[in-house]
Amino acid sequence: MASVCGNTIGLLLFFFTLVNCETSLSTNAGFVQTKDAHFVVNGSPFLFNGFNAYWMMNLAADPKQRYNVSDVFREASAAGLKVCRTWAFNDGGLRALQISPGMYDERVFQGLDFVISEARKYGIRLILSFVNNYDEFGGKAQYVKWARNAGVKVSTDDDFYTHPVIKGYYMNHVRRVVTRLNTITRIPYRDDPTIMAWELINEPRCQIDYSGRTINGWVQEMATFVKSLDRMHLLEIGMEGFYGGTIPQRKQINPAGLEFGTDFISNNLVREIDFATIHAYPDIWLSGKSENVQTAFVERWIWSHWDDSRTILKKPLILTEFGKSSKDPGYSLNARDVYMNNVYSHIYRFARMGGTMSGSLVWQLMAQGMDSYYDGYEIILSQNPSTARIILRQSNAMNGIHF
Repeated sequence: MASVCGNTIGLLLFFFTLVNCETSLSTNAGFVQTKDAHFVVNGSPFLFNGFNAYWMMNLAADPKQRYNVSDVFREASAAGLKVCRTWAFNDGGLRALQISPGMYDERVFQGLDFVISEARKYGIRLILSFVNNYDEFGGKAQYVKWARNAGVKVSTDDDFYTHPVIKGYYMNHVRRVVTRLNTITRIPYRDDPTIMAWELINEPRCQIDYSGRTINGWVQEMATFVKSLDRMHLLEIGMEGFYGGTIPQRKQINPAGLEFGTDFISNNLVREIDFATIHAYPDIWLSGKSENVQTAFVERWIWSHWDDSRTILKKPLILTEFGKSSKDPGYSLNARDVYMNNVYSHIYRFARMGGTMSGSLVWQLMAQGMDSYYDGYEIILSQNPSTARIILRQSNAMNGIHF
């Protein structure tokens, strides 16, 4: 097993002492790129273990709370985690980044500046998402509300994908984020290799068109726009992985056969999309089903998307969200550890087979004392040594894969 920060340190000692494990990205650090359906950095394969921490900008908007961001990055780096996915949006509402279309709170933007600078400090790459499908932190519903308040005739939240005024709001936000000059590092976001990739939208869904064509048109338009602003960074959609009509038999793999207006195949075949993503929440999607049924679903879910990414998309694949909630009936820490270990084993196995599988991001890491953010999936590494041990083992395993 690989050592951490060059020292052979026991895991518990590692997390409960103030060991300095900064591995900052140098000013000459390369951008993450794709080659032959794999990620590479400076020509070398880039496989990784990672995590989600959606809350980072929101908390860092308050300078007195920024230590939480630093603590999580420090512990994540110690656990060998290389990639973090987080929000670059908060539309309307409390501590909003975008107060109204085109109006921004500079203090919140400086919170995002801090998140990027701390990620750089600890050698962690970021995936930054532009907007939410859901109402939390504003999302597409807030964009539609802004348009309605401006006198635009809209009928559903899914007008987000089609109405030119709303699409204009979104593109203005993308431009504002991508071209932002970081007030701490003095590096424009689009020139900073700390950012691994942009994400168009967290978990897109469309209730008015289950074919996937509406979202497909939106993805094509917005992906082209993002690439017109930034040719260096990678781009992904933010999909959960639900299948549509491109391969009808694949829809049987969707949980309970449900459709959500996306098509994993056609959406990710858009040329400007650099890699595919999936999420895995059997505890939600198959609520009430036995542990064995949920376990079998996860294996089939990951395998089918790996196979499609390898044979059809020919693009890298990341499991960008998975976790197990403490709010589930019958939850235990051991059950969570078993689930994570099971998922990690699939990720490692497919990555070793030389296909497109490149890594996974657990949902989600937090610091001690962040009770108001707890959603049941929170992992505090310093308080959960058994989970931390599993995460570190996966990090080392992924680092040990060589093509």
